[in-house]
Amino acid sequence: MPFLTLDRLDKSFGGNPVLRGLSLEVEKGEIVALLGPSGSGKTTALRMIAGFETPDRGRILIEGADMTPLPPERRHFGMVFQHYALFPHLTVGENVGFGLVGRSAGKEETARRVKEALALVDLPGYEARRVGEISGGQQQRVALARALAPEPRVLLLDEPLSNLDPTLRERTRRELRGAIQRVGITTVLVTHEQEEAFHLGDRVAVLQDGVLHQVGSPEDLYERPATRFVATFVGRASVLPCVLEGDGAVWVPYPPGDAAGPVRWSAVRSPEAEGMGPGEEAALVVRPESLAFAAAGNPQAPQALAGRVIERRYAGPVTYYQVALAPGGEVEVLAPSGVATVGDAVRVAPEPRGPAPRIFRRDR
Repeated sequence: MPFLTLDRLDKSFGGNPVLRGLSLEVEKGEIVALLGPSGSGKTTALRMIAGFETPDRGRILIEGADMTPLPPERRHFGMVFQHYALFPHLTVGENVGFGLVGRSAGKEETARRVKEALALVDLPGYEARRVGEISGGQQQRVALARALAPEPRVLLLDEPLSNLDPTLRERTRRELRGAIQRVGITTVLVTHEQEEAFHLGDRVAVLQDGVLHQVGSPEDLYERPATRFVATFVGRASVLPCVLEGDGAVWVPYPPGDAAGPVRWSAVRSPEAEGMGPGEEAALVVRPESLAFAAAGNPQAPQALAGRVIERRYAGPVTYYQVALAPGGEVEVLAPSGVATVGDAVRVAPEPRGPAPRIFRRDR
């Protein structure tokens, strides 16, 4: 039996649906990241798990027991808010111990739990320090220690690193995941940043407009996206119009009258494209590392599309090249830095070592 179950949750505000039939199972000790753009419903889902919002329909279960009617204080969940909500007039130890207020913990028990919680987040001996005397990353860990001190059943994190600068955020991500793994606590976190979700989550649940599109490992989402939204929201991708041919091959037409004729690329049908027949128009989604520049003598050249580099983004040993294709449309190609510059005529072909291009319905 899953440890935490979200069972067909619906929620609307002012008649506007925010969550639509959200179902999700989280195993004991697992970290699941809710990933999606603003307005996707992820924060509402977290607030419903915490008990701050009540679903219009559906249930929230812990090991089969229905938590839905219970107020937040009876669910025994811990939550770290986006802005930490630390008290600047209290010491670090007093902030951590604040989470134990009203739980019948004596003075000695409170001191023990505060000490243990700070040790879990690698801040031993910080009890007497003031909040204003420590860094933003340390403040984030104090907020985490406060949530962990009461020994909650589930830890909930709402955009836990959004207030940190990029350099500090990367280091704090490692520290945060390490602390959660040491405790072994079941965790649900909300983020709109893919890198954060991939780094912290054992699995990632992708939402859009209140609908859960896919749940899986970062590798599953990137290499085997179930919907066109997941394919374009997770990672970098280009979308080309195509026409189905046979069981999986697609072709991208050259301009009418071009002697080269159609170019055929192999691709994998997504679940969205099941049932589509030959000749139907579809969308081909391809990753930058699944494309390459083909020289005239390259075996891939017959499958190449002519184009011109219109933009480049340098990334050290590799560069992302934006290419306007002669048949129309644009693609992004990941290639060694220096092989092309803006204005160069190029030919773009599939790179078989990258994730296979995937076929989706054109209207999604």
